[in-house]
Amino acid sequence: MAKNGKSAQPNARQLKSYVDPFRIDGSQEFHLKSHKPGEKGDLDKDAAREIVDANRGRLRELQEKLYAEDLWSVLLIFQGMDAAGKDSAIENVMSGINPQGCQVYSFKQPSSKELDHDFMWRTSKCTPERGRIGIFNRSYYEEVLVVRVHPEILAKQRIPPGLVTKNIWRERFEDIAAFEKYLARNGTLILKFFLNISKEEQRQRFLDRLEEPAKNWKFSLGDVAERKLWDKYQAAYQDMIHHTSAKHAPWIVVPADHKWFARVVISSAIVSAMEKLELKFPEVDKSDAGELKKVKIALEREGQAPTRAPKAKVAGTRNGTV
Repeated sequence: MAKNGKSAQPNARQLKSYVDPFRIDGSQEFHLKSHKPGEKGDLDKDAAREIVDANRGRLRELQEKLYAEDLWSVLLIFQGMDAAGKDSAIENVMSGINPQGCQVYSFKQPSSKELDHDFMWRTSKCTPERGRIGIFNRSYYEEVLVVRVHPEILAKQRIPPGLVTKNIWRERFEDIAAFEKYLARNGTLILKFFLNISKEEQRQRFLDRLEEPAKNWKFSLGDVAERKLWDKYQAAYQDMIHHTSAKHAPWIVVPADHKWFARVVISSAIVSAMEKLELKFPEVDKSDAGELKKVKIALEREGQAPTRAPKAKVAGTRNGTV
């Protein structure tokens, strides 16, 4: 139960309350500083766990219909600073989903082959096919985040010098927005999640990784170097979300200091958006329905038919007679 006595089993209106305050679709001014990373609504951990469990069950049903109907595809993009909880959020919220209908891609530092293509090539070829959910753990948005914060990376992308102007980030925003509109027009539901963690919470999570041997592998010295550029990253996220938010491809600015509340927001956003697709199982044609009925009757009769044991032969008989 929630602290205010509300049921932890959310209806459509309750789901909306866990999504709308964090949904950015370009209809209003956006200021990242006005979004608090420590927000946790009116919930406690137990109530949050019940909501996420319920959402998992609903998502499982929706994914089954998505796969069967084979009309829509779903693209979920996760962005955030190091230790924001992207990996654990994907694992937790999507647990129980049929792997056959879900594809997860994690985009690290681009290879030399990837650098020989346009900046969206490596991600665009991984977009989900109809009937499936595609998950991008980081994405083409890295090209207006880490590349923007580190201009030396842009210099290695072998773009003709005359095309690298002071407007390159605005141009990339335009390219991304056009690509997402193209996907939406072709039946892809797009949801983008920015896991908004505070600098202090990131510090605590880094310390946890250092203090627990089982988590040491998650930490690298590069994480500390990037932390020193915190303000530059925050400015890049502000600009990115401002320029790429749209009703057909909204950003969900997820309060990420409390992982349990972040999972409520993420799972509620996915379920709410997929329910609006009005997914349903395909209907069988009347002609096919008649054939299926005949097959069903035949199978039922097969199960009812008595099984007869073969006659045993009597020793010393001839042609079955004594």
